[in-house]
Amino acid sequence: MDTLKICIFTPRNSWMYQYSYELSLLLTNEKYTVSLHNELLNETGDIAFYLSYPKILNPTQLKQFSHNIVVHFSNIPQGKGWSPASWQILEGKNTIPLTLFEATEKVDSGKIYLKDIITLDGNELVNDWRTKLGIKTIRMCFQFLHSFPELKNFGTLPQGKETFYSKRTPIDSKLDPNKSLNEQFNLLRIVDNENYPAFFYHNNKKYILKIFQED
Repeated sequence: MDTLKICIFTPRNSWMYQYSYELSLLLTNEKYTVSLHNELLNETGDIAFYLSYPKILNPTQLKQFSHNIVVHFSNIPQGKGWSPASWQILEGKNTIPLTLFEATEKVDSGKIYLKDIITLDGNELVNDWRTKLGIKTIRMCFQFLHSFPELKNFGTLPQGKETFYSKRTPIDSKLDPNKSLNEQFNLLRIVDNENYPAFFYHNNKKYILKIFQED
């Protein structure tokens, strides 16, 4: 079989970019033809991985590759939409599913090829659980490629009731000063100290909190 041409699409400002970069290096070492992009281009190829890519693909873009693969951090069809891992941690869940599936014109609705999970102990802050998701994402992409093309014949369409998460914004990092830190610890686990830190208001003044775990 000829060497597969693979493109990886991840915004440079995404936390996932470092893992996409690592994936591109590992795949290159395995003799795949690989390129990593910040934005969609007029590239064509065999397989495109869209990792934490925020835009919906149109039919023309989908036709540029034989397979368009997404890794989403929920048990599709549940948890479609934005920031699924953050929302699930906020809900108190310590098992976060990952679903690798084929992108289609309808969001998060294509054929599912692989599912996996990460397990948390409830203490991980944002960089900790992101690391687990990033590593697992790389492994799932490898698993897909090592099982290709046979795996594409065993994919299944999503089954069950679909649910959606909305997009999180900086306002979602707001703490309630009338609640205890213990009550709001899961919120502190998903804030980003630099991009959307935890904050609260007191006497009409805004205060920012940054959280770190001591080694």
